[in-house]
Amino acid sequence: MLKILKYPISLLALAISLNGFAQEKLTKYVDPFIGTGGHGHTFPGAAVPFGMIQLSPDNGRTGWDWCGGYHYGDTVIAGFSHMHLSGTGIGDWCDISVMPETRLITDTADHGLAKFNHRNEIATPGFYKVTMDNGISAAFTVTEHCGLHNYIFPANVSPVIKLDLGYHQNWDKPTETYVEKLDDSTLVGYRYSTGWAQTQRVYFALRSSVPFSKLSIIADGKPIPSSGAKGTGVIAQLLFNKQKANHIMLKVALSTVSSDNATQALKEINNWDFNSVRKHAAEKWEHELSKIKINTNDIRIKRIFYTGIYHTCIAPSQYSDADGTYQNAKGEIHKMPAGQQRYTAYSLWDTFRALNPLYTLTQPERYLGILNSMLAFYKENGLLPVWDLSTDETNCMTGYHAVPVLADAILKGIKGIDYQLAYTAMKASAMENIRGCNYYRQYGYVPQDKYGASVTNTLEYSYDDWCIAQVAQKLGYGDDYKYFMKRSAGWKNLYDPVTGFMRAKNADGSWVTPFDPFYSEHNPDKAMFMEGDAWQYTFFVPQDVDGLISAYGGRQKFVKKVDSLFTISSIMHGEDQSPDISGMIGQYAHGNEPSHHVAYLYDYAGMPWKTQSRVRMIIDSLYHDQPDGYAGNEDCGQMSAWAVWNIVGLYPANPASGRYMFGSPAVNESVIKTKGGKFVIIALNNSKANVYIQSATLNGKPHHKLYITHQQIENGGVLEFTMGPKPKKDL
Repeated sequence: MLKILKYPISLLALAISLNGFAQEKLTKYVDPFIGTGGHGHTFPGAAVPFGMIQLSPDNGRTGWDWCGGYHYGDTVIAGFSHMHLSGTGIGDWCDISVMPETRLITDTADHGLAKFNHRNEIATPGFYKVTMDNGISAAFTVTEHCGLHNYIFPANVSPVIKLDLGYHQNWDKPTETYVEKLDDSTLVGYRYSTGWAQTQRVYFALRSSVPFSKLSIIADGKPIPSSGAKGTGVIAQLLFNKQKANHIMLKVALSTVSSDNATQALKEINNWDFNSVRKHAAEKWEHELSKIKINTNDIRIKRIFYTGIYHTCIAPSQYSDADGTYQNAKGEIHKMPAGQQRYTAYSLWDTFRALNPLYTLTQPERYLGILNSMLAFYKENGLLPVWDLSTDETNCMTGYHAVPVLADAILKGIKGIDYQLAYTAMKASAMENIRGCNYYRQYGYVPQDKYGASVTNTLEYSYDDWCIAQVAQKLGYGDDYKYFMKRSAGWKNLYDPVTGFMRAKNADGSWVTPFDPFYSEHNPDKAMFMEGDAWQYTFFVPQDVDGLISAYGGRQKFVKKVDSLFTISSIMHGEDQSPDISGMIGQYAHGNEPSHHVAYLYDYAGMPWKTQSRVRMIIDSLYHDQPDGYAGNEDCGQMSAWAVWNIVGLYPANPASGRYMFGSPAVNESVIKTKGGKFVIIALNNSKANVYIQSATLNGKPHHKLYITHQQIENGGVLEFTMGPKPKKDL
């Protein structure tokens, strides 16, 4: 608890601001359309925090910008499906698609697309509504495992609701689907599919608020005169008699175990009171948003910040039923420990950098399930997940970044996970003989003539091994500590002091030529850098920034190199450049994650005013409160987590260090709920011009470090910055 007499001025300001906080709903600052335009790849539909259901419109397009099923630039809706990926670069899911129609569709070439206008569209946390040009109004809200549909049809039509189990976008493809009528208001079935995740199974139960008069089934293009059917793509259409209000509601519940379990999940919504369910969904979001409260008069920043927190609570999403039971990709039935859920959709290459460290503050209870889901994956598959989707390993991206996530949790002392099991799992990933790891161990780096994206793999393996070393030290494994620390220096094998860049080497130790630091190749088998070039990757040594500084010959030369990253031309070379390299300031690419820590390297080099200037520039220029508000893929919360951290003025530049580096707070005050009560960050004299920290105090005492520790935040207290318009070079 805070001691009032010790910090009277700060706490008086805090009391005033908290009264202001209490008088407003934070959900009003969330705009789910942010990220649905540009290349953000988010979706606008209804979800509750980390729920299995993401009930959202799909445009029916195939393409990179429809990875979330929907893009703001589109004008048609093909259906409303119940599972979506948030902000990823690869499209999958969009399972269990439902679409209200004004007629029975008998032509299989007629997909029943409906036009719409954004003027007739509303989205708030836990709620989505659209009135389509055909006159049908469709509104949705959800619980964790059940979606509630609310349809109002034009008065002159007999309502039809289409369940299209064959509907798919992008990578996803159905392999077997099934529907069965239980009674005149209930359907059950399943959808098996393959795609980015090779094995996916989703079971459903659908119940209507009024009985349907007829059921029409088409299986693989052929009408089926029965009450059930199996096929690659089954379409079931529910026909209803005209009603006075032409008002039809549906509940659609999902399970990964069975249709019986899905039927049980219908009970999460025990009535047809749409507003009540919507209210409860909004309350769940209010609970999440209130974990960090900010005080600012800048409405744009509030919208970016709270929409950012919203997006950090979409993925990973629940994969298990309410009791923790799930069926994995192998077809095995398992159950999580009591009170925990199994989660999936782990974009670890992205989220280990900022999202997962944020969870150690904002998700103290839920995070156990998220961490233990990784360990469950290890127990079921023999390795920690790289990119877990539907409990299947997609092997997308580089590194073994479940390691820094687990290491961060262990080093912070989070209880409820088996440290020894986690350590064994970390070592298993480090000793694997796939993904170039065997070459990394053999040569001390990944040779380009042996395995693609060799520089990226080397740098990321080096960092992950540093994380293992820290856990080894904490657990008392001295020899392992020495071994993994030696491996963590592998980055040195690829640093070229002549060019000043990380470069690819062949197995014989020769540099790969020709070398062009502006060259980008998207094909990972051919690329030397994963979704990047030498400019962006050279600075990924968060475990040994002092060593990197020394490699450049000292701080001045190092800072000059980092300066040049931000000021040099943004041009890239190559015929197949990665589209993920976006949000450019010079060669700094904020639209992709490898750049996210770079502005904080100035802190390590003793020039924090440069960090402060850069992060304010990034917040102001590369985050917006419009559909194209993200500089690149939102990536399951990472792009948003960067904004959340930096708006309050902190960032975990080394994600497993337990240290949060100082940036430049963009708001006057932030209040973080902690186990110790509250941790308050105050920025006096803050403004768009006053971006530089002049001084800092922690709990009323001068604070001369450029970071604060996780434990200090957890303990609660007050961190106070005095801001000014000019750099303070003796901070």
